[in-house]
Amino acid sequence: MKKFRKVLDGLTTSSPVNPGGSPACGSAAGTPSAAPTPREIEIQETLMSEHFQICKTVRHGFPYQPTALAFDPVQKILAVGSRSGGVRLLGRPGVDCHCQHESGAAVLQLQFLINEGALVTACADDTLHLWNLRQRRPAILHSLKFNRERITFCHLPFQSKWLYVGTERGNTHIVNIESFVLSGYVIMWNKAIELSTKTHPGPVVHLSDSPKDEGKLLIGFESGTIVMWDLRAKRADFRIYYDEAIHSVSWHHEGRQFMCSHSDGSLSMWNMRNTAKPFQVTFPHGKTQRDGRKESCKPILKVEYKTSRNSEAFVVFSGGLSYDKAGRRPTLTIMHGKAITVLEMDYPIVDFLVLCDTPYLNEVQEPYAVVVLLEKDFVVVDLTQSNFPIFENPYPMDIHESPVTCTAYFADCPPDIIPVLYSIGAKHKKTGYSHKEWPVSGGTWTVGSQTYPEIIVTGHADGSIKFWDATAITLQMLYKLKTSKVFEKPKSGDVGRSGELVEEDPYAVQMISWCPQSRIFCVVGISAHVILYRFSKHDTNTTITSLEVRLQCEMEDVISPSDTENTPCFSDPSGLSPQPQPPSPRSNTPDSARDSISCLKVKDRMIRMPPGYQAELVVQLLWIDGEPPQQITSLDLNSAYGLLALGNCNGLAVVDYLQKTVLLCMNTLELYGSADPFQRLTRSPRKNRQSTSDFCMRGLSNFYSDSKKRIRTSYQSLTELSDNQVSLDLERSKSPTSAPYSPSLHNDPRGTGEPVSNLRSCHYSPVFYLLDNVKGPGRKLSLPTDLKTDLDHVNGHCTSPTSQPCPSGRARVPGGPEGPRLARRGPGRPPFRKAQSAACMEVSLPVSSLTEGYPSRRAMLQQLHGVSMYSHDEHHITTYSWSERESRENSFSRSRSSSVSSIDRETKEAVTTLQFMESYGRKSDTLPTPCLWVGTSLGLVLIIPMSIPTDEQERQEDPVTVAPTGTVLMLKGSILRFGFLDCGGALIHSPYEVWRDQQVPDDPDRPRKRKLVNFSPSSSQEASGDGHLAIVCSERQAKVFLMPSQACLYVHNITESSFVLRADVVSVCNSVCLACFCANGHIMTLSLPSLRPLLDVAYLPLTDMRIARTFCFTNGGQALYLCSPTEIQRITYSQEMCDNLQEMLGELFTPIETPEAQNRGFLKGFFSGNAQNFDREELFGEAAAGKASRSLAQHIPGQGGMEGMKAAAGGVVGELARARIALDERGQRLGELEERTALMMTSAETFSKHAHELMLKCKDKKWYQF
Repeated sequence: MKKFRKVLDGLTTSSPVNPGGSPACGSAAGTPSAAPTPREIEIQETLMSEHFQICKTVRHGFPYQPTALAFDPVQKILAVGSRSGGVRLLGRPGVDCHCQHESGAAVLQLQFLINEGALVTACADDTLHLWNLRQRRPAILHSLKFNRERITFCHLPFQSKWLYVGTERGNTHIVNIESFVLSGYVIMWNKAIELSTKTHPGPVVHLSDSPKDEGKLLIGFESGTIVMWDLRAKRADFRIYYDEAIHSVSWHHEGRQFMCSHSDGSLSMWNMRNTAKPFQVTFPHGKTQRDGRKESCKPILKVEYKTSRNSEAFVVFSGGLSYDKAGRRPTLTIMHGKAITVLEMDYPIVDFLVLCDTPYLNEVQEPYAVVVLLEKDFVVVDLTQSNFPIFENPYPMDIHESPVTCTAYFADCPPDIIPVLYSIGAKHKKTGYSHKEWPVSGGTWTVGSQTYPEIIVTGHADGSIKFWDATAITLQMLYKLKTSKVFEKPKSGDVGRSGELVEEDPYAVQMISWCPQSRIFCVVGISAHVILYRFSKHDTNTTITSLEVRLQCEMEDVISPSDTENTPCFSDPSGLSPQPQPPSPRSNTPDSARDSISCLKVKDRMIRMPPGYQAELVVQLLWIDGEPPQQITSLDLNSAYGLLALGNCNGLAVVDYLQKTVLLCMNTLELYGSADPFQRLTRSPRKNRQSTSDFCMRGLSNFYSDSKKRIRTSYQSLTELSDNQVSLDLERSKSPTSAPYSPSLHNDPRGTGEPVSNLRSCHYSPVFYLLDNVKGPGRKLSLPTDLKTDLDHVNGHCTSPTSQPCPSGRARVPGGPEGPRLARRGPGRPPFRKAQSAACMEVSLPVSSLTEGYPSRRAMLQQLHGVSMYSHDEHHITTYSWSERESRENSFSRSRSSSVSSIDRETKEAVTTLQFMESYGRKSDTLPTPCLWVGTSLGLVLIIPMSIPTDEQERQEDPVTVAPTGTVLMLKGSILRFGFLDCGGALIHSPYEVWRDQQVPDDPDRPRKRKLVNFSPSSSQEASGDGHLAIVCSERQAKVFLMPSQACLYVHNITESSFVLRADVVSVCNSVCLACFCANGHIMTLSLPSLRPLLDVAYLPLTDMRIARTFCFTNGGQALYLCSPTEIQRITYSQEMCDNLQEMLGELFTPIETPEAQNRGFLKGFFSGNAQNFDREELFGEAAAGKASRSLAQHIPGQGGMEGMKAAAGGVVGELARARIALDERGQRLGELEERTALMMTSAETFSKHAHELMLKCKDKKWYQF
């Protein structure tokens, strides 16, 4: 336990804090610094680095790109292999394990050692692996790498330790499972076929031993050749040459006949007594044409032939449809006697297995289910019922039903929320499932001792929202909400609204905000809309209120040559207020008709809403001057205040959802007032302004692909990003600027030409660093606005004109050489693309125009948002209004060249994060009041106090007052997250309203009132007058401020070479910390409030944008991200959870008695031929077969031995550490024992010496001489 005491003693090494409360930022990367505070603060920090460790916990969802399937009929465990080298092991609900091959090679085939707790995997890199499943975390025991041949097929007989391996060359090798080495017994292809055969038979596609005699091996070659090989005699019993290629073979359980599937869509039956030709050939889906020939059919890729005791045999196969039936979906066909049932699947079939009661191949199989592995789904069909219903899947395999676009993770939820959501969602479940129990029921799982309610919420491209119960590392569907039901379906002729503009996914979910305590839910859609839902257990008939917000960014005037010839640019504060825009020069175009309309139309009629979440309010941003609204980048709601705030790259809007009114709608620049720390572009006195739409609303149409669901950012040169040109001649643009709106701004002739390097250390945004590395003076670049927000949002794009400094003092004008580019509009592509699934992102990083270290960040921003946005044109010198700098920065030179280059500022600034909180809006405040904290893309923080009536009746009638005060805090980089602590270090939550069902009628005698829960600092501790601490984290820096004095207590530069993607203030081990995920894959935790680094692990390399969009932290030391388009990976960074993880995971292996083989009886065995006893060890062992060539395969010992098993059982890192300590202790004890032994030997020698001397002395003495 460490105690931090900060006293005003003048001895601390801190950054100075100016009188205005905005500290300078000069601490070194990775080194926390502190500033003196007006009083003493004592905070005990309990978190240490020992409390943190990174490890994966569990993976949910459908295995991405599956390739193979296997089933253990005794243990009832299912295994699924994938193209990325993953293996998913599934048992009863709760038994779900993911294994990964380090090579990442695709899994070709899986073979269980039935009832042995082991699994063999064959991978595309021609390596066999043996996995130990008798531990909660499976590990590889052995690996065998083939060097000269490629593996095509494997077969492991039941209760055998010899694995048959077929290769591409047609050879068959035999591997000992126990030692994992090759036997010297090899079946060469040239010995298997006849000597007269002139062609190679092709790769081995099938291997199986005869149910009648284990000493006979059936080998199927791709060309159509089938060989029955006698293992004892080492020769072929018979050979079959068929005209069609073979895909699979399946035996009858008596071993007298087998069935083959072929490439022409046929099934051939062969009898062991006569192998000259098949005794039956059928085309199950091929009809006979008029000329008597069968119509051509697709290949039957796999067939299984299973017998039943009480009915006719089952023949199950995939494929085989006729080619003329185009457009038909993939099918699975079940032939039961003369009945043929065709089951159409939604996706192509990868593999299937028929589940049987017995593991013995020579017994009646009694099939009861078919497991079908599809490309994007997993289906189990019940064979015991005539209509073949499917089983209800208990695993969360439908996460990707519609592509996931955003995620949220809520730990330690109210305990009543999960049962309520489940009861509502259960009413809408599908019916028609089989009533039998789920057949994959292996393993054991119990709820761990440390469990708490957890909920994961996923947003999807079709506008649906899914709530999942994630308690105790499981995942179960609770409730599904469809946001598209709020809107009218767009008509094909509706040009006025979305029409051709919104493509396939106009309802895609972009962001969600949920208050579990009040059960109020907000959804942000890609069409620039926000839907507010309230939860009710009763259905209702109601209308949805719709509010329209006209949120636009006021742009500067386009200056004409006549007006700028001798006219200086004066600041015009009055121009900052919203004003109606004059008609645009493009008003005669059809796009200009789209003004003040929304992208989607809300249903304006009475709607019946079922129990659950019911839409109450829709807020939509409007088209302005023919340009679509910018997408929403930040959102927050507070149920206690009854307010909703949203922001984008144009500004901020605050909505009162109780009174259904818009309280505030301002662009970001207007929020500062006179406290704007940047020198912005001034406005011309002329009133003929160019339309806003020409500058700030065209990014979507330029950067959203209209043909694919991927973001492919082409970056051939930076000049392609926008239509405006800027010079990088920094020497000519070094002019001082002043505090905005200062009366002496244009009157003081003094100037300070401060170099760029001096400015960078204290207040440059990350974009300054980026552009200072661009080589070459005078090179023209175009810089869109920098919008760096939480990276799971699909954002809009805004650009604004910038100007070049001119030696003659004349500004660039539309009539000049660059004039046409200013007014030119980008190509008219659809402003809304098909929703960017978090599952289908591609990285296309630029490598030109920038130096190393920065292109990845710039390109990543464009990849993530679908557009490119930059904070401002940093190569124009921009200074902050620091109090200590005002004496030398509140004036500037009257030189026209410098004044033009320094005044022409980018006015765009995006709102990147919002949070309502009881705080202090002004330094002079003594009590906390409701406030809205606003973070922007320029690293600025605004605090907006609000006046909210406390009486419930007054709250419904009296207006809420929102008064921006101009309070500004500053950081490096875009603001990502806010957090609040009291002066004792405890986390302060936002106030909320306790949930009450709005649809329940009020009792006239006992009217219900709103019950609010307030976590104000004034009520959290005795030292209420001391205020609270505010944690602000940006993409590069974290700061802790003391409120209301706004003094910066701690500063920590999180990263210099990368940037933070996600940050959150979370509770871990009964304390709080700041958790960060960086673009370089590092996961970091910092103590609070001292910002002391506790954890920094390079865990996850950011290889695609899906991870950045979906990564999120939560309390309890947990996090999650979408590791593939279909899977959610949960991780923990808590040492406590890592230690308890083993008891939370399920057991894959359960000791079960192997079922005994049936007694066939004397007569049946006599007439059918008893299976001869076959000793494979005698035939394949080293004594009989010798050793295989060392160059053929290489044995690689695995990590799954006893040491690996112990490490997996107790946590790898912790167990290794304990083993190292135990080894040291053992060595120490051995050393002590050796020392004691040496002492005993010395003592014995001394005693022996003295005894000998005494003996010699007394040898000649008589007895009486003693």
